[in-house]
Amino acid sequence: MALERVWKSLLVIAIVGLGGVVLVQAGFVSPPWGPDDGTARVVDNESDDDPKAVIDVEIADSRQERYTGLSNHESLESGNGMLFVFEQEGERTFVMREMDFPIDIIYIGADHEITSIHHARAPDPNEDGNDLKYPGRGKWVLEVPRGYTNETGIEVGDHVEIDLESNQTIVAETGASLSSEGVATAAPPSESVAGRATYFDS
Repeated sequence: MALERVWKSLLVIAIVGLGGVVLVQAGFVSPPWGPDDGTARVVDNESDDDPKAVIDVEIADSRQERYTGLSNHESLESGNGMLFVFEQEGERTFVMREMDFPIDIIYIGADHEITSIHHARAPDPNEDGNDLKYPGRGKWVLEVPRGYTNETGIEVGDHVEIDLESNQTIVAETGASLSSEGVATAAPPSESVAGRATYFDS
């Protein structure tokens, strides 16, 4: 009888554990060991001496977090943003669903180069924010307050260095990647949503 209870308990634990792994792998929830915050340092393509901007970011790396975006924020202060993290570079579209204020949306490629910037306006009172679509190509998407890119001189072609709370630094050089210890290593060249803005999975 006691042995049967032990087996049932182990079976329940295994099922719950497997369910958690599936949810993390599917991107529905973030792993508990994943970073929540970090910084994005934007440097000029020509020189990396002084950064154009250093932005404190919240990380959105699960499907649910990317869909929600900054919907639980009333505003976004200068120097703050949200960084949307994807597995690989691809075509993406962000919408302004229920957005109360405007933002800049910055698409960043797998090579850490800014590929496009949108100055996204908030929808009018009777306008559906889902109709305000801002497409781009990137592995990361950074949302900052509207006008921040103009104020700081951030532009297409600049490089973005991302430092996550877990102390893993992504180096803003083409051909670099992270080892399992978070140390930048050389890689072969061939391996190459503020307010209520949210990711629209097209």
